[in-house]
Amino acid sequence: VQLGESGGGSVQAGGSLRLSCAASEYTQRTRCMAWFRQVPGKEREGVAKINWDGTTAYTDSVKGRFTISRDKVTYTLYLQMDDLKPEDTAMYYCAADRVTVCGGLVYIPPSSDFAFWGQGTQVTVSS
Repeated sequence: VQLGESGGGSVQAGGSLRLSCAASEYTQRTRCMAWFRQVPGKEREGVAKINWDGTTAYTDSVKGRFTISRDKVTYTLYLQMDDLKPEDTAMYYCAADRVTVCGGLVYIPPSSDFAFWGQGTQVTVSS
């Protein structure tokens, strides 16, 4: 599975960005997809996930501001980010895999559950 992110950039606090992740296929290997972010020196953090049936979950710090979605026709994963804050600054990665447990409204699988990753796109939010 090939994944490629785009859409990152620099914005001021309160602004919006939409990240895209183009996948090379829509199969069992992409049944669970997620966005992660990482700041240098810190662990990769799960931001949002979407299951094959459309079930989504978000980390608490982005609830109400970020929206994850996927287009099954174009094999594209999206992350709409509104009301961005300086603490959202990070490298954002999309991930995919046939994750055994991807359901639920609050659960985001850990990064170790995903075998397929994009190269990342930088998001910088200034105050």
